[in-house]
Amino acid sequence: MIEIELDGKKVEIVEGSMIMHAAEKAGTYIPHFCYHKKLSIAASCRMCLVDVEKMPKPMPACATPVTQGMVVRTKSDKAVKAQKSVMEFLLINHPLDCPICDQGGECQLQDLAVGYGASTSRYEEEKRVVFHKDVGPLISMEEMTRCIHCTRCVRFGQEIGGVMEFGMSNRGEHAAIETFVGQSVDSELSGNMIDICPVGALTSKPFRYSARTWELSRRKSVSPHDSTGANLIIQVKNNKVMRVVPLENDAVNECWIADRDRFSYEALNSDERLTTPMIKQGGVWTSVDWKTALEYVAHGVECIKSANGAASIGALVSPHSTLEELYLTGALVRGLGSENIDYRLRNAEFAPAQSGARWLGMSVAALSSLQRVLVVGSNLRKDHPLFAQRVRQAARVGCEVNVVGAGSVNWAMSVRNTVSVTAAEWIQALADIATAIAVAKGVAAPQSGNVTEIAKKIAQSLMGGERKAVLLGNAAAHHAQASQLLILANWIGDQTGASVGYLTEAANTVGAQLVNALPGAGGLNAGQMLSGGVKALVLLNTEPEFDSAAGVLASKALKQCEMVVTLSPFKANMEFSDVLLPIAPFTETPGTFVNAEGRVQSFYAVVKPLGEARPAWKVLRTLANILDLPGFEFESAQEILEHTHLQSAGEISTHAPSERLSNDCGTESTNAASMIGEPCVAAIYQLDSIVRRSTSLQLTADGRAAGTLQSEAGVVA
Repeated sequence: MIEIELDGKKVEIVEGSMIMHAAEKAGTYIPHFCYHKKLSIAASCRMCLVDVEKMPKPMPACATPVTQGMVVRTKSDKAVKAQKSVMEFLLINHPLDCPICDQGGECQLQDLAVGYGASTSRYEEEKRVVFHKDVGPLISMEEMTRCIHCTRCVRFGQEIGGVMEFGMSNRGEHAAIETFVGQSVDSELSGNMIDICPVGALTSKPFRYSARTWELSRRKSVSPHDSTGANLIIQVKNNKVMRVVPLENDAVNECWIADRDRFSYEALNSDERLTTPMIKQGGVWTSVDWKTALEYVAHGVECIKSANGAASIGALVSPHSTLEELYLTGALVRGLGSENIDYRLRNAEFAPAQSGARWLGMSVAALSSLQRVLVVGSNLRKDHPLFAQRVRQAARVGCEVNVVGAGSVNWAMSVRNTVSVTAAEWIQALADIATAIAVAKGVAAPQSGNVTEIAKKIAQSLMGGERKAVLLGNAAAHHAQASQLLILANWIGDQTGASVGYLTEAANTVGAQLVNALPGAGGLNAGQMLSGGVKALVLLNTEPEFDSAAGVLASKALKQCEMVVTLSPFKANMEFSDVLLPIAPFTETPGTFVNAEGRVQSFYAVVKPLGEARPAWKVLRTLANILDLPGFEFESAQEILEHTHLQSAGEISTHAPSERLSNDCGTESTNAASMIGEPCVAAIYQLDSIVRRSTSLQLTADGRAAGTLQSEAGVVA
């Protein structure tokens, strides 16, 4: 540690740190634009000039290393005069369009100009003009004349996003930030460049001219999409979600969110929203009141149960639903005497009872410090953008990333070794790696394999380093031999000292397991129910045509059911449903998600339900009461959460109990399918019903590509 004097106070800081880091530790604010704590140092704006004793001129705080005994003054006349001079230069060409700028009210340049700007300008020449650019449906570059060339966006692309999509061309007054050869910005994390832009050069295209920042209410929430559990701030005006930005949480999402977390809110205000209960009679949909709809459902369920038995009733639930909704759906089905409930719609194999919920096997934050990692069956960059960002940071400082997967995928990071084979060959690929490890250690291999050159390289990689992991992706979890993949992964982990975990697909994949949204003894799994194994089916927040391995075949099978009840925020499943019940999306209901590491995160509704929509837990509770089922006397989502036993000493825990999380699977695997096709994995902007209905996301390169593939497959018209 080194001790310096900062504005008269002694500060201890790690050797090699910059003055800016010492100021942050001391709680002293130094004005800056180009510096960002998560990005490399550029020292391009010079706004952070400070007075360092024995230095002949002011020095940039962000790029000046501390030395023992250094004396720094951030508010001396010398420092303030330098900072004001820099501000004058920055404002020379800046347009005076604050009244119409979307960044107004949250602009760093605007804020600092109040303290460091002059009341008049000495500059009388014409201001420069930078022409606007079209870089896609998410980021607006209409007013690039505002750009102060801090290069935060350029560095973000290189270091966090992994793709240098922006760069600076030319020099002097002709310098401009732009993409090259007319490319669009296609990174799955691109929206973060809007947040870190200190001026109004990069703004949100969907939000543009929608509201002023001071008109918006800010409320905390949690992302309902992938398993990161990203913390959000949802901004609301007139009971309408207007914008979504990250809530900083270093243990989960740091200060970033993925584009689908940021822009999917468009679906919440779309014409696709279901705002009133509907019943289909004679092939015609009719809007009805809640009492009529729920009594119709209850009567239909009772008749089917009386005629065919309780085992003819089932439920398919989405792992993007809240913990409370999943718990009550399971309680409802079991209250009727059935064990037919499942969240695993995309699985090809349905393993027997597990010893615990499948999870990441480590903390999310620990991904950033891995030294060795083997990822199996995952397009990490698209499936889990924020996990990929953490692994990318680890790779930048030497982590060896090894991959077993299908096809050639650009992960936007350095990958040491890749085994690219069909899904049917993943078992053999892992067996080869296990055999290479066994030979190197002189132990028996768990399965016959070949010590290929690539297997030997991956084995050597995993046997080195200290912090390491074997991570199974969405495609591995949905694989027809998923349990065999887990057995091999566990053996490799045991022999190399690596943790073993699942990246897990959805916001509540872990939570669905914790509340037992799985078939009980004698119950049908999702594959069996989607093949027409039940007479009455409840669909919670899911569209089997898009969310299941059965795809379009699910529609044909579900048409044979006597009653299909869909609980959804959207007009979904109308082809085969008999009743549509409008439920609230995550912004309109309180609830809880459990992310991949087992972190329990509860949130409140940020707006009132749209139209006649109601929180799903209230709908399920009322339906159970009409059916005279006991144990549904809940008055709040909090009461339901307490019944899930995710608590410690009478208080809701921030993490699921460790004894309820396990990736152990014994040594027995289920019978493998005779033929193994490619596992069912959703494209990045097809993951759930909300993302699928975000117009801007569907207009991105990833969205258009997924739409083309679906059209070719006959999934969408």
